[in-house]
Amino acid sequence: MPPSDEFQLISPEGAWSEGPAEKPAQVFQRVYRELKPRTDPPPVDVRFEKFVNADSFIRYQDRRLLVRISDLLEGAPVQVVESLAFILLCKLLRKKIPPVHSHRYRLFLNRKEMRNRAQLVRQERGRKLVLDPKGAFYDLSEIFEEMNQAYFHGLMARPALGWSLRRSRTRLGHFDPSHNTIVISRIFDQPDVSRVALEYVMFHEMLHLQFPVEHRTTRRCVHTKEFKEAEKGFRMLQEARQLLKML
Repeated sequence: MPPSDEFQLISPEGAWSEGPAEKPAQVFQRVYRELKPRTDPPPVDVRFEKFVNADSFIRYQDRRLLVRISDLLEGAPVQVVESLAFILLCKLLRKKIPPVHSHRYRLFLNRKEMRNRAQLVRQERGRKLVLDPKGAFYDLSEIFEEMNQAYFHGLMARPALGWSLRRSRTRLGHFDPSHNTIVISRIFDQPDVSRVALEYVMFHEMLHLQFPVEHRTTRRCVHTKEFKEAEKGFRMLQEARQLLKML
């Protein structure tokens, strides 16, 4: 089947809505033959599972291929399932993934309806494990309100706030839109950490509420031009960035 961005649907039961009645397992076997033409494909067991995200995986076990695909992809176009087969099998066989299949798969997941479905699934199935916003030395609710008054005219609705479970130095903070939650690393909740550094991280995450992620075909733009311009408004920006380097 030639690569195309014209999608043909696949039914939840596994048969294509148009054309030959090819089931997902048959697609994986066909792609396997294309990647290893001199080797007979093993039996393939494909199942859709209720994962929190649009995750899929493959492994070789008991002389067969086990493929587990997020149920978010039930009803996906035939070309998308084919591209997923190329992605998973190439990883398993340590072959280079054809760019057309990576592009097509990302393009499908980045569609607005798919993003909305994925967010609803994360809300329903996922749990956001965070600690109380009132820490041993800093209160995130207090920090949020101070930043709200100083930079957002007090008009930003407060999301859920919480300290991370671990004292991460690599992920200092993040905003989770699926659970409307700002999480700050517990690395900041100690007496020798400058309040300015914590304020800057909180301000940065609050900007994510004001400037949501933009989706451009296969790309996610997390820090837009508007986001970066607004971030320059932090009153002690250079000092805060230097403090973060010292954590």
